[in-house]
Amino acid sequence: MAKGAFQTLPGFRDFRPDDCAVRNYLFRNFREVARRYGFVEYETPIVEATELYMKKTGGELSTQLFRFEDQGGRDVTLRPEVTASLGRVLIESQRAYQKPMRWFEIGQCFRYEAPQAGRTREFYQFNVDLIGEADPAADAELIALTIELMRELGFKQGDFVIRLSDRRYWQNFANDKGLSAEQAEELLAIVDKLERDKEGKSGPKLEKLGLTLEEVQIAINSPGELSSDLDAVLANLDARGMRDDVEVDLSIVRGLAYYTGVVFEIFDAKKKKRAVAGGGRYDTLVSALSDGKVDLPAVGFAIGDVVIRNLIEDTPHAFEKMQAALKAESACDVFFIVADQAQQANALTLASKLRAAGIAVSYTLTPSKFNKQFKAAEQARAPLALVIGNEFPEVSLKTLATRDEVKLSADDSIVESISQYLKK
Repeated sequence: MAKGAFQTLPGFRDFRPDDCAVRNYLFRNFREVARRYGFVEYETPIVEATELYMKKTGGELSTQLFRFEDQGGRDVTLRPEVTASLGRVLIESQRAYQKPMRWFEIGQCFRYEAPQAGRTREFYQFNVDLIGEADPAADAELIALTIELMRELGFKQGDFVIRLSDRRYWQNFANDKGLSAEQAEELLAIVDKLERDKEGKSGPKLEKLGLTLEEVQIAINSPGELSSDLDAVLANLDARGMRDDVEVDLSIVRGLAYYTGVVFEIFDAKKKKRAVAGGGRYDTLVSALSDGKVDLPAVGFAIGDVVIRNLIEDTPHAFEKMQAALKAESACDVFFIVADQAQQANALTLASKLRAAGIAVSYTLTPSKFNKQFKAAEQARAPLALVIGNEFPEVSLKTLATRDEVKLSADDSIVESISQYLKK
């Protein structure tokens, strides 16, 4: 690397203002839909003890950790996901909260895996968990929230599908085949990758378990009766008018070992991309982390910012909705156009007054031509421009979209006047 030619590490990103605007758009939608469903926000540290993940998370995740020893000699890891951290928090403080608990978090996670489309080594996740309720109604509530979130982001019915399954189906299948607990976990890992297996590796792996690819495919495609929990979830979603957004697909098992029951993943309808979001029931995680001292049923899901942004950008009406929202945002409410530089001190005094009242004000920092100042106002997407000239304290307020103009007096009434125009 040439001297001074520093670059971001593979799989990491810079967020320039346009990228931050998109990220904030996603976060606003995450928070708004969570609020509608009665969820409250929490936060956990980015760094945790490695044992938290090595001991209970299992699966591929244990090989993808950003793991290091800190200066105190502790074995620590940048969090690869949030559910284990949530489990730790629940052990410490769940008694202080009425059940069921509706919590959500938006935070960064880190996984050392090969960067590719929709996948980076650092990403933001929206995590939503409903804790302390074992009834399938809780599962349906979370799935309904994911559907409403997709709609809020501009997706229409038919743009996406939620594929729904139940890990207990595969546990029963494993028991019927006489598999040990370790072999059952191997089976779940194979089923999880079955759809993505382009090299025919699944068959030989199943043969080592005494199974054939054909009998596993039959188990997926001809399951017979669904579990009572799956039936209850489907009936619940049907009552909400959301049944058509969901399909039962028993090939979905989720890659993390702590899932115990109903699981689901969101895909684009054409299934050309990796899962947009996923989650499910994890009734034993808190008990396992606490060595049986705290027992809390729970269900949750997570959606990452990278893959959902990619899907928005590939879906015209969702992209148009996002672009319209971004264009409606502005760096300021009012852009000052100082037509008479002799009034610069008065402009600064007025700007301070408006800012103190909560009105965002911007302006060019050095003297500029009148037209350049107007161009700067348009680039800032300011809805209003305040022209300060030699008639001060009389000023002109222009609505930039329509070029309408009114005369105002730069006295105490100007705050209320501008506030009223901003509400229009």
